[in-house]
Amino acid sequence: MSAFSPSSVRDRYWPLFPGILLALTVATAARFVADHYGAPVMLFALLIGMAFNFLAVDARFKPGLEFSSKSLLRIGIVLLGARITTADIASLGLSTFLTVIGLIALTIGTGFVCGRIFDKQWRFSLLTGGSVAICGASAALAIASVIPHNERTERNLLFTVVSVTTLSTIAMIVYPILFSVLGLTPSQSGFLVGATIHDVAQVVGAGYSISTDVGDVATIIKLLRVAMLPVVLLIIVLALAGQKTGEAKSVRLPLFVIGFAALTAINSLGLLPAAVATVAVDLSGWLLVIAISALGVRTNMKDMLQLGWRHVAMVVTETLVLLMLAIAAVEMGLAG
Repeated sequence: MSAFSPSSVRDRYWPLFPGILLALTVATAARFVADHYGAPVMLFALLIGMAFNFLAVDARFKPGLEFSSKSLLRIGIVLLGARITTADIASLGLSTFLTVIGLIALTIGTGFVCGRIFDKQWRFSLLTGGSVAICGASAALAIASVIPHNERTERNLLFTVVSVTTLSTIAMIVYPILFSVLGLTPSQSGFLVGATIHDVAQVVGAGYSISTDVGDVATIIKLLRVAMLPVVLLIIVLALAGQKTGEAKSVRLPLFVIGFAALTAINSLGLLPAAVATVAVDLSGWLLVIAISALGVRTNMKDMLQLGWRHVAMVVTETLVLLMLAIAAVEMGLAG
């Protein structure tokens, strides 16, 4: 019997349907609430999903929830490549480009330093440092998919998503006021908004709440950070492969990382029609919310409440260090 016969396809994919439908339902509810109250959709997806955790142990939902939180997540990350072009990055100038790269590296490094201080494993240090440095929840999801899993992985991932989303929302309100008090130019304010707020939606909200010029700069800076995601993932894969075997030839770059880079290249070359890019970005947003919803359903609130103050302290410290470094870079004339 062919692997692509109707019966084979049904037997393989039909068991996924209940779990995917549950995750989609939660994602739709989160979108509805977020659109009506102007709040982060990722946070609502997590919280609503957690309310249905009792279904995670049901054998009917388990396969689809796992598929949604892993496979659909990776497809969503690939489609993020439709947001970015090399022209956007080139328009920033070399100094600003290098400054953003430096901020990403220093923030991830801060995560490992905080891990030592607060007695946390390297996985959590990398997860929080990478999500703060790059693009919040999306980066956390991507990084978690390439690091070795243990019994704490999903719990730490959910905490990271909740914390960076919450801090992004706070920053969206506070940072525009702070940057106004500092008397910065639109270019400088745009750089700081794009370089320091974790999630794309909050960057856009904060930037355009100041002015159109600030919003435009902030969005480009933020997309540059997003564009560094496949580079960081590649470095992680290489480092882990070397750690395990000592041989670079054993490295197998995840297909979704290759897909992300390929779509970015296609978009940069102008081969991706605007209408297709728009659909891809919108679909990416939906798939990431569905993945977060599935993760929420799979997360036990009791396990989350057992996390101590050190978890919170790490993410807050990384966020404040990134802010201070970015302000210092602007004051030194390295960006903005």
